[in-house]
Amino acid sequence: MHFTSEQRLDGDVLERAFTLGEIPGILWTPASAAAPTPLILLGQPGGLGLRGMYPRLAARARSAAADGFAAVAIELPGDGDRPRWAAAEQARADLRQTLQAAGPVPDEIVDRLILPLVDRAVPEWQATLDAVLALPEIGGPVGYSGGVISIGIRLAVVDPRITAAVLFAGSFIPRAMFAEARKVSIPLHVLLQWDDEGNDRQAALELFDAFGSADKTLTANLGGHTGVPQSAHEAAAAFLARYLNQR
Repeated sequence: MHFTSEQRLDGDVLERAFTLGEIPGILWTPASAAAPTPLILLGQPGGLGLRGMYPRLAARARSAAADGFAAVAIELPGDGDRPRWAAAEQARADLRQTLQAAGPVPDEIVDRLILPLVDRAVPEWQATLDAVLALPEIGGPVGYSGGVISIGIRLAVVDPRITAAVLFAGSFIPRAMFAEARKVSIPLHVLLQWDDEGNDRQAALELFDAFGSADKTLTANLGGHTGVPQSAHEAAAAFLARYLNQR
């Protein structure tokens, strides 16, 4: 891990940009928390990149820091300044065309868009977790928060260091991920926007039902994809605080 820049946010959050091999990322640590601090992995939707998502990611990192947690985000494969990924761009274009035609989205397009992304992104998240947890100021437990929901599912299944997760039900879900969801056993808090224009509500409800976790909560709110109310963010933060403060 190579830190490339740093700055203070509001005086009490240290923000450091880094690269890990070819993977760009940002690490936020609270200045006042006692080390080593718990860590939250901040997931994000594909296609926007760290720059496009920065205001929302920084706001979530500030909230995490206020609870005494570090947070980290990485650029997804094919996004931002990373090498172009032709297959993913074609799948995204096919998805847009289908949505513009107001037709049902075929499973084949969802599989081409999401499954290769999960296969690439999850090992990169695990490598990032290795590097961040090697820093003296970062400890555990570790939580995951955000999208793409299929990335969060795979991480919850394969990485035992993640002890709780907040999942955003706002991305298309390959049918294969339902089998993986049944293997998830960590505590879950799922956020669902009831009127999300880009989300299959019924599929999100079926996915929640499939999760194998004994401790799982679904919070549904009226509104579109970007209309998550502050109360829902606060409930998700309280959920993570409950589990990440257990040492």
